[in-house]
Amino acid sequence: MTRLSNAFGRRVSCTFLLSAALLALTTLQSLAASNTAQPANLEPPPEGTRVLIVTGIDYPGHPWKQTAPALQKLLEADPRLKVRIAEDPNSLASPLLKQWDVVILHFMDWETPGPGPAARENLRQFVAGGKGLMLTHFACGAWDNNEWPEFKSLAGRVWFGANGGRQHDPHGKFTVEIADAEHPVTKGLAPFETLDELYTCLTGEASIRVLAQAKSKVDGKHYPMAFVLDYGQGRVFHTVLGHDARAYAASGVGELLRRGCAWVAGKPPTP
Repeated sequence: MTRLSNAFGRRVSCTFLLSAALLALTTLQSLAASNTAQPANLEPPPEGTRVLIVTGIDYPGHPWKQTAPALQKLLEADPRLKVRIAEDPNSLASPLLKQWDVVILHFMDWETPGPGPAARENLRQFVAGGKGLMLTHFACGAWDNNEWPEFKSLAGRVWFGANGGRQHDPHGKFTVEIADAEHPVTKGLAPFETLDELYTCLTGEASIRVLAQAKSKVDGKHYPMAFVLDYGQGRVFHTVLGHDARAYAASGVGELLRRGCAWVAGKPPTP
């Protein structure tokens, strides 16, 4: 009887362990599936100026799941701009990219490599061939400087880290001044107040034209908030504004970004 009881106990124990192992395996498979990025739909809108926001990863303090839709809504206040969101930076490698008019970089390679060689070359050819590129906030760090050196030429200025121990002024309100009132993007645009991070940490040697700037409350120096440059036959509009959804609330921010987006697409900045 004891021998039978022991055998039965071992059978129950083995059955329990097998069930537990299968449950754990199923759970891990489910988690893996939930964390796998879904293929982005890169089919462009049938008409209008086709604008693709590429996002999906950033420093945790930059809530891209909130800011990407806020940016889309802000841009679509110009009825010419038809905006879609791709939540995977590797979408830049897609052959469908060439069907878009403007790509907006809205990501940063936080603790992971930026998109690989195929995506980088596809984006470079996209802009050099005559399309538009726009960068917002921490997209100045979309690729590490050593990872893709050409990004510095494409973006005009890139993130390099601390400036005297800081990357930006403390988050708060500041005034964005118009530095170039003759450029089509900023012509007639008035200074405006925003709630954001005033970046003081960009570097680069590319020839840029500063359109808007802000004065640091820490060191009293002016830093570019928006600038433009040419890359091959394409146009680039780069703004470091856009820390969170509140940063897009100021009417001046919306107007500046809409104009910049239309301009890189080769359209008049205002409808």
